Amino acid sequence: MPIAILALAVGAFGIGTTEFVAMGLLPQMAATFDVSIAQAGRLISAYAVGVVVGAPTLTALTHPISRKKVLVGLMGLFVLGHAATALAPTFDALVGARFLSGLGHGAFFGACAVVARKIAPPGKQGQALALVFTGLTVANVVGVPLGTWTGQQLGWRATFALVGVIGVVTIGAILALVPDVETRTGTLRSEFAAFRRRQVWWTLAITTVGFASMFTVLSYVSPLLTDVAGFSEGSVSWVLVLFGVGATLGNVLGGRLADWRPYRTLAVGFLAQMAVFAVLFLFAGNRVVAAVGVFLFAFTAFVMSAPIQTRGILAAGGGAGMASAAMQAAFNTGNAMGAFLGGAAIDAGFGVASTALVALVLALLGLLILGEATRVDKNGRAPIDPALAPLPAQRRRRVRGSVEA
Repeated sequence: MPIAILALAVGAFGIGTTEFVAMGLLPQMAATFDVSIAQAGRLISAYAVGVVVGAPTLTALTHPISRKKVLVGLMGLFVLGHAATALAPTFDALVGARFLSGLGHGAFFGACAVVARKIAPPGKQGQALALVFTGLTVANVVGVPLGTWTGQQLGWRATFALVGVIGVVTIGAILALVPDVETRTGTLRSEFAAFRRRQVWWTLAITTVGFASMFTVLSYVSPLLTDVAGFSEGSVSWVLVLFGVGATLGNVLGGRLADWRPYRTLAVGFLAQMAVFAVLFLFAGNRVVAAVGVFLFAFTAFVMSAPIQTRGILAAGGGAGMASAAMQAAFNTGNAMGAFLGGAAIDAGFGVASTALVALVLALLGLLILGEATRVDKNGRAPIDPALAPLPAQRRRRVRGSVEA
């Protein structure tokens, strides 16, 4: 595998770390500016809104530019955002800096996917793409817990400064290792044509609402673990390792299941999440339940990650590039929605554990939207899961004959 893939994976590691580490450092950031935990949740939402705005906008604006230059420019924006975060003098400035940090997120991953497939050896494009996204899952195992621990020991500003350094290293690695290959495959108009497909919008709705469930709890996981479950502040980073392990294992399993039955995987995933959030809401004061719950809601969410992206790509047809950016925007709309709704429940006086109950409702809504989208598929409007499409009569006879043989 080309070493250039490693440069892209380092960038994915930095982005994955910054997206989730703020959740572990939320109490420290809130204390610095004397705001409530619920108010500090705006920092989670601001990053997510940055992704939502930046993913389609920057993907469209950079369409005529070589992907190597785009990758360098987007990572430069990432570094600028983290410098602003580490130096933010006020809470509002910090919110703005987090928005800036998130702008290049979706477009960077979209460009990475295109470059990785282009430079991979024949027949190994999928492996190359998986290796890039390994940086994201490793961030959850190593980067987030280490960043949380660093923030607790040296202050949260030090954590974001170090993440900015990762961005600088990534720029150097891209300039040195990534070839300037031609990656454009169609016009911008053909990319936008994907949004004329109804099933693209169904998939974006499933992603936004269903995946908001994980972020509702994850946004406030630090106070959930310390104030409700009774973990010490220093133990939070170690419990977050469980989140990273769950995310990694779920991502591996989900990648396999995406080639099997995307619909069934998503349906079972949402049902499993509902069960996890119900138990977490009822028994969040138990340390074992809280720790296992963190592992399980990460596992179930990331099991569904590859299947929902597969559904989006199949739904988009020839406009997969812009649709992939829109999927990143949908994930982070769910991120912002989850942080907002969780914060609203806390502000209303229901307690931090109530975020799990809100998450359960969102997972249920995601399942209902999935069911309706699948019903539409079955009624003859462009099936997304091949398992839902009836076989033509001639092919049915051929399959029946091969089975009987």
